Amino acid sequence: MTTTYRIAIVGAASIRGKQLKEALSDSSFATSDFVLMDDQQALGQLESVGDEITFVQPISADSFERIDFSFFSGTSELTRRHWQTALRAGSSIVDLSAGLEGEAGVLVCAPWMQEAMGGAALAGTPDLHTPAIVSADPAALVLALLLERLQRIGAIRHVSATVLEPASEYGRAALDELHQQTVTLLSFQSIPQEVYDVQVAFNTVAAFGEAAKINLAQSEARIRRHYALISGGRLPQLSLQLIHVPAFHVHTFSIAVEYEQQVALDQIEASLSDHHVEVILGDADAPSNLNSTGDQDVSVRVRLDEQGASRSRRLWLWASADNLELSALNAVECAQELRRLRPQGKVQ
Repeated sequence: MTTTYRIAIVGAASIRGKQLKEALSDSSFATSDFVLMDDQQALGQLESVGDEITFVQPISADSFERIDFSFFSGTSELTRRHWQTALRAGSSIVDLSAGLEGEAGVLVCAPWMQEAMGGAALAGTPDLHTPAIVSADPAALVLALLLERLQRIGAIRHVSATVLEPASEYGRAALDELHQQTVTLLSFQSIPQEVYDVQVAFNTVAAFGEAAKINLAQSEARIRRHYALISGGRLPQLSLQLIHVPAFHVHTFSIAVEYEQQVALDQIEASLSDHHVEVILGDADAPSNLNSTGDQDVSVRVRLDEQGASRSRRLWLWASADNLELSALNAVECAQELRRLRPQGKVQ
């Protein structure tokens, strides 16, 4: 017998909300009844979930009555305003905004990592007392997946990673400002800086302006925290730098790994090639922002530090992953974890 759930997507008009709708439509939740909610600017907007067309509703005191799962995919402020209402109504909560991180009992969750570690009970495993789950940062998830597989073939001495972040990590306003800056610069006009407070078009930056509405240092700190949480202390410590690049979508990664002993290139490629990771062996379809857009897997190419060698202690990884796709897929997997608890009782 198939259970039909009622699912609320809060922040449904956001770019993460739209990606989440596609992921849910392709999952075992596809037959659910969906309720789309957002703030005032998106009210009445028509949206599709699978084959169904519905409209975005306002959020009221009784919006979450009889809602089984609530996905918060808008801003962190929107999440913090309404999650308690959903919780009191008995809804299982998955947060894609990271707005609930730090709330008592709330867990950061990455089911793919639990699967990779043989089903080990990690800190992000929910139980009946878990009030909500934060879907792990997609960059942290990529780093954890790759390093869990790399350490299978030998002890790792050191890892350093530069994460190149796209505008879509900060929502539609950031995407629009990158686009507007690009157009106005080509027209030799003054550029808008309401979101970034700095030029990001045709520019690579390690910090935003003082008046920016977003904070790159906070984003880097979140990747570090989530990497530590979803790895359960079982992965190598990571030296990390986050750089914002003038790309609309997809994280890219430059990762340097040093082993204690020499390892072979074919060993590395074989270890990496598993669920959710595609190893690229040549230059064709190499990891990139364009090639990974819409892709559900992490693309990675490996080369040893010594040119022409077949074995080395040091290697480089160049990887790419669709940040919105991975965020939505991980959120659906988090909901599957909560789903297993619902026959025994609702998460309170």
